[in-house]
Amino acid sequence: MSAELDDLFDDANGDLAVGDLHAAVEKYRACVELDPDFFDGWHALAMALMKTDQIKEAIGAGLKATTLKPNDLLAWTALSQMYVQDQQIGEAEDAKANARILSLGGKIVRDAD
Repeated sequence: MSAELDDLFDDANGDLAVGDLHAAVEKYRACVELDPDFFDGWHALAMALMKTDQIKEAIGAGLKATTLKPNDLLAWTALSQMYVQDQQIGEAEDAKANARILSLGGKIVRDAD
């Protein structure tokens, strides 16, 4: 991670910690613009967007996070919560099922041999 990205992500986390969600969202967006493969940035952006009721965009960011790290339990759990908030119950159940598989030690995507 570049120093610029690291500093920006830390600033966004600071904004989140003090309750300035809109500033955090903008900084998390900047993070993923700097590095489109930055899982932590996408996951944090998704959560901040969900907290600011920008649920459709939150789902998009959450899907990107699960694409980048398909075996991340928290990413699937968060995505399930986003779908519930958007009343997409079928999708929420699917994401929850993936989280359950991971919580039991399974994998959504197997590592390449």
